[in-house]
Amino acid sequence: MRCPFCENEETKVVDSRVGVEGVKRRRECIRCGLRFSTSERIQMNPMVVVKQDGRREEFNRDKIRGGVLAACAKRAVSVETIERLISDIEKELEHLAKTEAPSSLIGVMVMEQLRTLDHVAYVRFASVYRNFQDIENFAEEVELLRQASLDPSSSGKSRTNAEAQLSLPFNPGSVSRNKKSPGRLKK
Repeated sequence: MRCPFCENEETKVVDSRVGVEGVKRRRECIRCGLRFSTSERIQMNPMVVVKQDGRREEFNRDKIRGGVLAACAKRAVSVETIERLISDIEKELEHLAKTEAPSSLIGVMVMEQLRTLDHVAYVRFASVYRNFQDIENFAEEVELLRQASLDPSSSGKSRTNAEAQLSLPFNPGSVSRNKKSPGRLKK
C-alpha cells in the first residue's frame, strides 16, 4: 500500500477491524511515520442495472447514496446508517445471483429501507421516485403510512409492518394555510 503523504510503498498495518462495509485497516508509513486508514470491500461480479427506457449501466452505489442523502437531508440519520442501508441493498442484489436488475427493483428496495429508517425521508424519496404529479398523490402516500401506524394488523393492506412506527397526525382534508406565515401549512 502506497503512503498518500510521501508515496513510499512500504507501510505496516497497525490495526484491522471488520465492519459492515468490509475491512478497515489503520496503516503507518515506514518512511514518514504518518498514519492513514484504508477500507477493503469484497468485489462481486458487476451488477448491471436495466433502466426504464431499456438502457443498461453498471450498478453504482454512489447514485443510491446521492438519492438517500437528499431524502435524509436535515434529518437525524447518520452517514453510517446511510452506508449500512446501501450495503444492505447491495447484499440483497448479490443474493439475487443475477447479472442484471431493473432500476425499479432497486428503487423499491431503497423505499423499503427508508420506510423502516425515517418516514419523512421515505416520503421525500417516494415523491421523487414515484413522480407524484400533485398533492393528492403525496397525501395518499402519507395517508397509507398514517393508517398503517394506527392499525398495525393491516399489513396486508399496507406495504410493511415497519410502517407501524409512524405516528404522523396527518389528515389530508384538513390542510389549510396559516395566515401569519403564508408558506407554512397547519393542521
